[in-house]
Amino acid sequence: MKTQPQNSRMALTQVYWDHHIPLPKLTSLQAKVTVALVALLCFCNSYDGEFVFDDSEAIVNNKDLRPTTPLSSIWCNDFWGSNLRSNSSHKSYRPLTVLTFRLNHLLAGGLHPVGFHVLNIILHAVISALMIDVFAILIGGLGRDEDGQRLNLAPKTSFLAGLFFAAHPVHTESVAGIVGRADLLCALFFQLSFLTYCKAFNKGSDRDDSFSVHWVAVSLLLCAAAMLCKEQGITVLGVNAAFDVLLICNVNVYELSQRLLFRKNSLAFSEILSMGLLRRLGLLGLGGISMLYSRWRIMGTGPPAFTEVDNPASFEESILIRILNYNYYYSLNAWLLLCPWWLCFDWSMGCVPLIKSATDWRMVWLLLLWCFLLGLIGQALCSQDSQRRRTLTLGLVLLVVPFLPACNVFFRVGFVIAERVLYLSSAGYCLLLAYSLGHCCCRWTRYKKLLLALTLALLCVYVARCALRSQQWRSEQSLFTSALSVCPLNAKVHYNVGKNLADRGNTTAAVRYYREAVRLHPTYVHAMNNLGNILKEKNELIEAEQLLSKAVSIQSDFAAAWMNLGIVQNSLQKFEEAEQSYLNAIRFRRKYPDCYYNLGRLYADQNRHVDALNAWRNATVLKPDHSLAWNNMVILLDNLGNLAQAELIGREALRIVPNDHTIMFSLANVLGKLEKYKESESFFLHALQINPNAASCHGNLAVLYHRWGKLELAKKHYELSLKLDPEAAGTKDNYNMLLRKLDQLKRKTA
Repeated sequence: MKTQPQNSRMALTQVYWDHHIPLPKLTSLQAKVTVALVALLCFCNSYDGEFVFDDSEAIVNNKDLRPTTPLSSIWCNDFWGSNLRSNSSHKSYRPLTVLTFRLNHLLAGGLHPVGFHVLNIILHAVISALMIDVFAILIGGLGRDEDGQRLNLAPKTSFLAGLFFAAHPVHTESVAGIVGRADLLCALFFQLSFLTYCKAFNKGSDRDDSFSVHWVAVSLLLCAAAMLCKEQGITVLGVNAAFDVLLICNVNVYELSQRLLFRKNSLAFSEILSMGLLRRLGLLGLGGISMLYSRWRIMGTGPPAFTEVDNPASFEESILIRILNYNYYYSLNAWLLLCPWWLCFDWSMGCVPLIKSATDWRMVWLLLLWCFLLGLIGQALCSQDSQRRRTLTLGLVLLVVPFLPACNVFFRVGFVIAERVLYLSSAGYCLLLAYSLGHCCCRWTRYKKLLLALTLALLCVYVARCALRSQQWRSEQSLFTSALSVCPLNAKVHYNVGKNLADRGNTTAAVRYYREAVRLHPTYVHAMNNLGNILKEKNELIEAEQLLSKAVSIQSDFAAAWMNLGIVQNSLQKFEEAEQSYLNAIRFRRKYPDCYYNLGRLYADQNRHVDALNAWRNATVLKPDHSLAWNNMVILLDNLGNLAQAELIGREALRIVPNDHTIMFSLANVLGKLEKYKESESFFLHALQINPNAASCHGNLAVLYHRWGKLELAKKHYELSLKLDPEAAGTKDNYNMLLRKLDQLKRKTA
């Protein structure tokens, strides 16, 4: 089992099936440019898309992107901007990804999605081009010519695999969805870590144990960077180790196991270890353990607390049922790689019904998956052809190892299926697909033109599907609607469609989708809350109260539902129940300015003026720009005749929210009553500059001029007010009074 040094061994061994592939033989640069252009072609129509789905939480609402937030907070918070040590944190620690989001925000001068999308598309193009080098090494090894330049011993196969990777539709979520940046950056550093590990064997020495510890250390640092982009990055250590064993040490795993099991021959191990494998694996293992330990320390607490709707199979008591469903999920992931036509932004909440027994017809997919995998593994391990054996084995390694963190074996994950996690695994699939086509071309030379036509047709279908799917990711409306045909049983899909409709003002259609979400998932509290809100606006208060009461009975700490229930109960004049609901909301969310605002309204309705002022003051303390709370304080103090205090509150409010025309209007009214006519006029006019069509503002300014004795100006603004709102009774009366006064003045002067 003695092996020759890698450099001399691989330089002369051309991959025998490669030249049979009916593609032009391009230079390395030409191949990379072509693959990058295909990647750009597939996803370029997503460049001006909106922020959609998870982008809202990870980018739009993530305070870590703001220049006012200290840069150090990125290293303390999770991917969504929450403190990593909080029990409610998702525990996704991806500071390098968040750093690129912050850079996008800085360069664009705000939250403009174009820059975010363009960088994602460019990253995918770069990764696709670099993937040619990865494929070339996995297929042909580290062969070099006489000048020391690396040889690509399978230029057509690696080029074809790169094309498949660039155009695979399962990548759409990672590229067209901005939060997919984590997968893209992780893949980039994954590639760099692998390619750097390969450099450890490029010294040209003929010694079997010759390798560079320096490059291994750099590879480990790049692995850590990949892990800081997304946790999946640590799996590159497994790929590096497999590459070392299978290509550097040229180990035939099947032959070695046979010798160990039946011949009791330990010489095989000593031959392998003499090549420095043990030291390299020790470095990889030590680095991996250090990264995992650091990650555990940073996380602070236990793993994230996922709910049953996130991953229902993991909550099944029966181990057998869990295993069956996990394997069914694997088969669905495999199907997404084979036939990426049915794609969905979310696969949870009933999208994939659980397998409850071994008689379920879907068991066929599990059997097909494992028959195929076992057959492939058998070919990979038992083939007498060393190139074929290595290519198949390393293709399987690249397919399976990056998927391990999502397989539910080591820990529970928070999803059923997530297309993003297949970004790296798809590289292994593309390698196996390109090898299969090359092998077919080699065996069936007479059908080479047919195989070429089928290959080009597949690539064209991939490109078309990418373009279509990228178009769907451009807006939430198209994204959510597209999921209805793929996952009609998914309550979250119906919820998101309903929410999007409600945000666009189509509440009638939104109600229908919210009701369907609740029907599909009877404990879906967020759908109940949103449906209750719409019914509240439609004045269907009884049903709204029932829905919101059910929501808080299911999830007692749902603060938003408690607040909305309080609003409904207040409208139903159930004041005691409403107060208790508001207090419950504040108990579960201590910093809840909107709830304090609504509590203040309840107290004002009950003439509990001091309590109302205190509640509104709490709202402004928690949210200084809460203009409604400021305005209500000014109005209440005005109504109570406490004009001096109302003036102080109004001026304080305008220092914080200087362009709020409602507060200007209220303060102007107070100043008018205090006979500070000039200041009052100034605030009225400023408010009208901001909102020139405010009939009440014109009317009250007219009243001010009326009191001030500027009757012609009063007449002008009364008329403007009545033109904007002809039914304003008070303005009509004041206008008629002014006309009588003007008529009297005319008579006197006459």
